[in-house]
Amino acid sequence: MKKSGLCLSGLIAAMLLAGCGPNASSGPADSANAAVDNQKVYRWKMITTWPKNLPGLGMAPERMADNLRVMSNGRLDIKVYGAGELVGAFEVFDAVSQGTAEMGHGAAYYWRGKIPIAAMFATVPFGMNAQEMNGWLHYGGGLELWRELYEPFNLYPIAAGNSGVQMAGWFNKEINSVADLQGLKMRIPGLGGEVLKRAGGVPVSLAGNEVFTNLQTGVIDATEWVGPYNDLALALHTVAKYYYYPGWHEPGPTLEAIINKDAWNSLPADLQAMIETASRAINEDMLSEFTARNNSALQTLIDEHGVELRALPDDVIAALRAAAKDVVAEAADENELSRRIYDSYMGFLEDVRAYHEISEKAYLNMR
Repeated sequence: MKKSGLCLSGLIAAMLLAGCGPNASSGPADSANAAVDNQKVYRWKMITTWPKNLPGLGMAPERMADNLRVMSNGRLDIKVYGAGELVGAFEVFDAVSQGTAEMGHGAAYYWRGKIPIAAMFATVPFGMNAQEMNGWLHYGGGLELWRELYEPFNLYPIAAGNSGVQMAGWFNKEINSVADLQGLKMRIPGLGGEVLKRAGGVPVSLAGNEVFTNLQTGVIDATEWVGPYNDLALALHTVAKYYYYPGWHEPGPTLEAIINKDAWNSLPADLQAMIETASRAINEDMLSEFTARNNSALQTLIDEHGVELRALPDDVIAALRAAAKDVVAEAADENELSRRIYDSYMGFLEDVRAYHEISEKAYLNMR
């Protein structure tokens, strides 16, 4: 995997350099600055919300750093730290904002307590999938709104990963009706946590490296994490019996790279372009990896570990959907920018859903 990633980064670097050929116009001052910039090495720290080297989520920032090191010919040297190595998982936003580290990797819904509407840039219950999120962010105005939202915090966000539709999670008891959600203590972040609360559950906020122990000791009754590939790596099947789908709460969770604006502005334009390009590449790479590995991991969970795969009952889905409509709408009431983000997201969802009814959905149903 690493070899193919390096080949990709080499190709991207060549493409970037091709734009700087002999026909590019530059004056003496520009040439001098370029010579200086081409020699300077930027040594950055990237802190993450993930356990170090966790397959999928944890390896994405590692691959990104490796690719940038090659693309920049060593001029951008980024060392990646897992959750808890420099700061805790939920401290990443503030640490990058303050310049403790130049860069972070995580998910925007972790900052919901600080910026309620930020969760919409990660995922929305019953909202857009990965393909649709990428469309909104890169061609529907979402990325510009995201950067406007983070501007007061001295941060520059870039989409940098997506796991695709997740699983509903691991449960230590069967969920047969809405009554089984009452008092259920579940690790679930973002808007999904508030939806569970409205349906009678008790959402608990935990970093990834705390999930296993809390489920094992009974502090929580259930947890969502990602999907079979990551869940198998965390051995969640050893502390819970029932594995439920579909992932109503996270249909297309976008992960983010956040960069301290002062550090970002200190970079020459070519290194900024490399970061943008490498982030876009890792955004696609993560989705491809989960797509390739989830089903075989699921079969391992079922065939080798006896996991019981269950679908959430229709009445449970209906109750969660009804609660989600109110929760998401209320997120727009914070301020004028929140309203613009909500309107942009919901407007794009309405348009893309109409087309996907006769394209993606129609094809999958036919197939």
